[in-house]
Amino acid sequence: MRAVVQRVTKASVSIEGVVVGSINKGLLVLLGVGQDDNEKDLDYLCDKIANLRIFEDENGKMNKSLVDINGELLVVSQFTLYGDVRKGRRPNFMNAAEPKKAESMYLEFVNRTREKGVKVETGRFGEHMHVELINDGPVTILLDSKKIF
Repeated sequence: MRAVVQRVTKASVSIEGVVVGSINKGLLVLLGVGQDDNEKDLDYLCDKIANLRIFEDENGKMNKSLVDINGELLVVSQFTLYGDVRKGRRPNFMNAAEPKKAESMYLEFVNRTREKGVKVETGRFGEHMHVELINDGPVTILLDSKKIF
């Protein structure tokens, strides 16, 4: 699984001009599922994102997690994180999971994160969405459960 994690002061996702998910201080996560992803990958990303220490403490150091600050999470599905552009000019998405598996893992990620006590908002799987955010910092982290980067 892959994620682009952005620390935000607020973020929202809209479909056809209607806001379907919005948060205040917290994280916007663009989440992609790969062909060979499994429970282990899901566990890794759920734990990593909920406990990633990228929020400032009282001394201005990145030392607090989403859970520590009682922050919010906006999760948006993004199969294009598996786009391979090493050959040619058009992305190849062969490494992205097929939609049924990807949606199941996306929903499980949302559920497991909620179980950690995090307020979670979402986009809608498979829909064309517009995402708006105010990146705080900016702080943007790339995560890959296979630890490719």
